Amino acid sequence: MINREWHLLSRPVGWPKPEDFALVEAEVRQPAEGQVLVRNKYLSVDPYMRGRMSAAKSYVAPFELGKVMQGGAVGEVVASEAKGIAVGDHVLHFGGWREYATFDAAQAVKVDPEAAPLSTYLGVLGMTGLTAYAGLLRTAVFKEGDSVFVSGAAGAVGSQVGQIAKLKGASRVIGSAGSDEKVKLLVEEYGFDAAFNYKSGPVSEQLRAAAPDGVDVYFDNVGGDHLEAAIGSLNEGGRIAVCGMISVYNSTEPAPGPKNLARLIATRGRIEGFLVSDHYDLQSQFVQEVGPWVASGALKYRETVVEGIENNLEAFLGVLRGDNTGKMIVKV
Repeated sequence: MINREWHLLSRPVGWPKPEDFALVEAEVRQPAEGQVLVRNKYLSVDPYMRGRMSAAKSYVAPFELGKVMQGGAVGEVVASEAKGIAVGDHVLHFGGWREYATFDAAQAVKVDPEAAPLSTYLGVLGMTGLTAYAGLLRTAVFKEGDSVFVSGAAGAVGSQVGQIAKLKGASRVIGSAGSDEKVKLLVEEYGFDAAFNYKSGPVSEQLRAAAPDGVDVYFDNVGGDHLEAAIGSLNEGGRIAVCGMISVYNSTEPAPGPKNLARLIATRGRIEGFLVSDHYDLQSQFVQEVGPWVASGALKYRETVVEGIENNLEAFLGVLRGDNTGKMIVKV
């Protein structure tokens, strides 16, 4: 059996280029004792993967040059040498960016394709969903009546943050997005109270117009001018949860920090970064609460699906450009 898999050939400087990568053929490795072989059906591409393409020290090891990359994936077990996982089972794992993956069964989580579409285990019911849930409720300590601002609000994480805030009693939810079409989606489908296109004018001015009484919580997916604007509109005791800063991921020079950090003194505001990996203890609570919302339609989601492993790189670059609405998924 031949596997097609994506390798990182060189570390990108600035925006990743196609020549930094290669789709190569490799022999499929049969599972040893305690391992499974999985035929991937859906692959995840996420902004954090850009950081792993750099050699800089971070919270997760960089991708190795000349070797297959990794990412979230869900697929069907086609061979098993492990107890508790049988051929035909479907599992969630991190052997993405390839058609077939062989790995220790301990790294697999069984999922039920009858309970929810397989792709949702990479998005609304997966890591991105838990990121939204943990970041809003634990890191930002959301409470009923809070006014919430979400940047990158039409993305997989941001769209869920805003809807969870509304379902839990936010007084007002504001989102930013990169197109008028996405702004319309936030208000008309996801139930945001207000939204704006950050390309249409200064973010600080648009945020003040959308949240004249300020914001209590800011969920940051973008950084840059969005973070500065949020600090400028933060109410007393406001909280900022930093999930990502996609605006600076491809910068070749250090990005300047917000010019108004001193305002946190007057507002007694707090900024805290977080990683979803620190909050896996919330997984069962997350599924128990969010699962029924998804099943009933109370929490809506979108997926942008790209067909074919050969288009995995283009899908990833699309995430960096903001091409996706909701979770970007590659259907193998």
